[in-house]
Amino acid sequence: MRLREILVPEFDLGMTLNCGQVFHWQKHGRGFTGAIAETPTYVEQEGHLVRFAGIDAKELAHYFAFDHLLTEICASFPKDAALQTARQFCRGLRIIRQPKWECLATFICSSMKQLGHIRQISLSLRKRFGTARKICGQQVLLFPPAERIADASEKELQESALGYRAKNLRATAQQIASGAVDLASWSGLSDLELHDRLCALPGVGTKVANCVMLFAYERIGAFPIDVWIERVLREKYFAQRQSATKKELAKFASGYFGAYGGYAQQYLFHYARTAGKQKREDSSSVSRC
Repeated sequence: MRLREILVPEFDLGMTLNCGQVFHWQKHGRGFTGAIAETPTYVEQEGHLVRFAGIDAKELAHYFAFDHLLTEICASFPKDAALQTARQFCRGLRIIRQPKWECLATFICSSMKQLGHIRQISLSLRKRFGTARKICGQQVLLFPPAERIADASEKELQESALGYRAKNLRATAQQIASGAVDLASWSGLSDLELHDRLCALPGVGTKVANCVMLFAYERIGAFPIDVWIERVLREKYFAQRQSATKKELAKFASGYFGAYGGYAQQYLFHYARTAGKQKREDSSSVSRC
């Protein structure tokens, strides 16, 4: 299949797909295969040149948020050392605009799970309940619609390693399949209203709601706080106040990181997780010598 090309400054494809905001893209050759909504897609990058197949350039640009002005976004960040280090490390990482149901379902499944486990759950759900397509000779599995998950039994969902999350995922899917919940219509809600609506869904708490707001509804100020970010906030911003509550951390983050707090969060998260892993590997290597 012939690849089309587009020039994109300030973009790192691999980092964007592997930073913990989306979980189904697979490495293939020089690039990645995956699905953008129901469209099987192949994407690769060489410098500022992005090559792709299977999808329209406009849809690709929308999904990867090529219109986000990263220079301006990063210039708005507080000038503290922790965030500036993370910013430099994460150059080119963009917040993806994900399909709403897929994003919501994935993060319901993410509770108390590491990134590798979430990828496994996503793959299992796609294999059992999704539809197979092909792109560049590779199979791509589409994420199952809410109707398909709603029709599945709780036992069937548990076989995808969901555990207690199966009940919540199925219950939320049933609300969507029945028309009681219309995720698309929530786009016009205020941040507070959207957060409250999401938290009313089975399996959705504050962290998951903020992830869905950030990655599916483009609420760039949303600042999800998981164990990694809580650790960063306590070590880098609350070193003298270790007794600070989670509520205090959230209040601080919402004011301190500003209108693009979601980008600051993702940079801090990816740097802490990746740099921490590298340090552990380096330490392990030294100890073996």
